[in-house]
Parts: sequence; structure tokens; C-alpha cells
Amino acid sequence: MAKYPRVREQHIAVFGESGSGKTVLVSSFYGPAQAGAKSNDLWDLVAEDTGQGNRLLQNYLGMRDDTKAPLATRFESTTYYFSVKLKSGDNPASKKRAFDTLRLAWHDYPGEWFEESPSTDEEANRRIDTFRSLLRSDVALFLVDGQKLLDYEGHEERYLTLLLTNFRQGVLRLKEDLLADEARLTEFPRIWILALSKADLLPDWTVQTFRDLVIRKANDDVDRLREAIQGVLETPGALSIGEDFMLLSSAKFELSPADSAPVEINVTQQVGLDLILPVASVLPLERRVQWSERMEIPRRVLDSLADGAEVLAVALLGGRFLQVDKLVAKVPKVGPLAKVALPALVAAVKLSETQLREINSAAREKRDYLTAMLTQFRLDLDQAVTDKLFIRSLK
Repeated sequence: MAKYPRVREQHIAVFGESGSGKTVLVSSFYGPAQAGAKSNDLWDLVAEDTGQGNRLLQNYLGMRDDTKAPLATRFESTTYYFSVKLKSGDNPASKKRAFDTLRLAWHDYPGEWFEESPSTDEEANRRIDTFRSLLRSDVALFLVDGQKLLDYEGHEERYLTLLLTNFRQGVLRLKEDLLADEARLTEFPRIWILALSKADLLPDWTVQTFRDLVIRKANDDVDRLREAIQGVLETPGALSIGEDFMLLSSAKFELSPADSAPVEINVTQQVGLDLILPVASVLPLERRVQWSERMEIPRRVLDSLADGAEVLAVALLGGRFLQVDKLVAKVPKVGPLAKVALPALVAAVKLSETQLREINSAAREKRDYLTAMLTQFRLDLDQAVTDKLFIRSLK
């Protein structure tokens, strides 16, 4: 009998206006691993739909070989499924690990649906159904177009206000249909990362530069968007908007001054794409513990946030590396963290950088690729903060 791989599924939702770089982003996330430009000693990246994978690879090769950016997609809602298949081997760690494949569901929501009203009832229903499909995501990337910031240089608030207002109004239009018979939604993206796409066009910017611009020019608009989303959520305090920021660049584009067409595309110069998997898989674990420390969260909300957290946490801790039982034993039995009811999760989130590196090294030596991957994800997030590519909320 065939042995089917054990799968852990994570979801991420990507929002951005038409032309903000969503198609280039997903093509550059997938393409390098298939074209031999990027390899990984812990896992292989595979598109579950061969046709989708080939189209994304075609987009990437067009940029690399023909200086041709992918055609913009309009009114197309797509969910891409990628399998991060862990390396296998004839060793005890491979046989005992909690799962063999991390599946990433990447939901790409059409920007035009927040810019234009539906023309038919059928289209309106499709928008609602599509939005419902991404509700399992813990994390949403909200793209701010670097080219638009350049176009509005000195008056960036005009672009940012329009972007955030269109999205807020779109959420409000969907609110009644999303709630239906429910008072509030338990399952909904609760970590909204404001991401600067096309960051290569602003090479001198750090993530702090981007954060400061958004807060200085559009803080009230961010607040209004947060209030709109809180209006559909159970436990609205368990929500991060305007707290997490990142830089994203799919490639370095040299544009023609005459018509802004690309004259050179360097696909080897990427920024932030290596954070997609860590953000989707381990950031929700951290946030679940952080929120539990400072607020009362109903169990049903906790269970919907970082679904399968127990499995990920135990794998991240690496079995009995570093006397994990002792780490778990240090988790308080009273107080806010006790209510998380997942001592392994709290212990995993509280690991220091030194402990993470020791667990990662031990896991690689034992060829425990699952623990090595998850600890590497944690280390990558920490390094991105140090490199001023990522700001994670401390709340």
C-alpha cells in the first residue's frame, strides 16, 4: 500500500492593487527553485498544480532571459498551492517527524475588486466566495506599491489614503455577506503586514523608512481600516494592523525613463521573498502567545489562530534536544500564559537565539529536517529584523 505524505497546511492572503506586483511576486517566489537558481538543503518546493507551476516558471524565465515582466492579471482570483517537501532519509528523525510536507495556500485577491463595483450579481457573489476562501489565513500581506510612492513623491498621502480607503470600503461592502448568520467571525486573517512591493525602486529605504512614511502620512487611514476589520471579528483586540512591516522586491528592475518599460531585470537580487514561509508558518505562533499574555481570548478563537500550533511547536522544539522537557516545565502554571493550554507552544516561542541555533545545529546533524526548517524560519525572521527588512509587532 502506498504511503501518503503527512501534510501541515498554512494559508496566506495577498492583497494589492492592479499593478502592485502580485504576479511578479508569486512567480519570483516559485521560479528560482525550479530554474536551478536557488536550492535548499532541507526541502524542495513544488507546485501542486502543474499548469500553474509552469506558468509561474514561464513568468520567471521571461524576466530572467527576455527582460519581460509578466502581463498584469485583471479580475483573476487565484489560489496557488505549493508543497514544501522535506528531504527524506533512512533515519529515525524522518520516520518520527510530525509531518513530511508543509503546504502553503497562497490566496491572490484581485485588487480591482476593491477599486470597482461589481457589474453583476454573479460577480458580486464570486467576490464574496473568493474572500471567504481566504478566511483560513492567519497572515495577510497588504502591498504598498513602491512605484506609486515615487509617482506621488512629496504627496504620498494621496496614494496611501486612496489605497487604504478603497480597501476599507471594500471590507465594509462585504461585511453583511461575510457575517451572514454570525455575529462576528472567529476565523479571519489577524496579522496584516504592510509590505512595500518593488522595494528595489527605493534602494536607500529600510523598513523603518517605510514604516515612518506610512505612520506620518496615513496613520488615520490605517486606524480606520483597523476599525473596519475589527467590526467583523470576535475578540477584535487580537488583530495586528499597522504594527508589522516588511520590504519586498521580486527582482531589481532597471526601467526606461521614456516609457517605464524594463530594460534590465536582475532576478538574483530579491528582498523579502525568503520571509514568506516563515511569516506564514511561525509568526502566528509567536502572536498567539503574545496576545494570550495581555488579553482574554476565547478558546475557539485561540484554536482558529495558528491552527495546528501544537504540532508546529513540538516540531520546533526538536523532540528532546536541549532537554525540552525542562523548557516546557518552566512555563507558568498560573497567569495569562497558563490559559494558552499549550506549554510546548509557549516554550517554543520563548526560545532564545542561542537555543534556536543549538537546536537547529543538532537537528541538521541528526537530519531532522522538520525541526531544522522551523528553527531556521525563526532565525530568518530574527535576522530580517536585524537587517532592517522586517518589523514585527511586540504587542
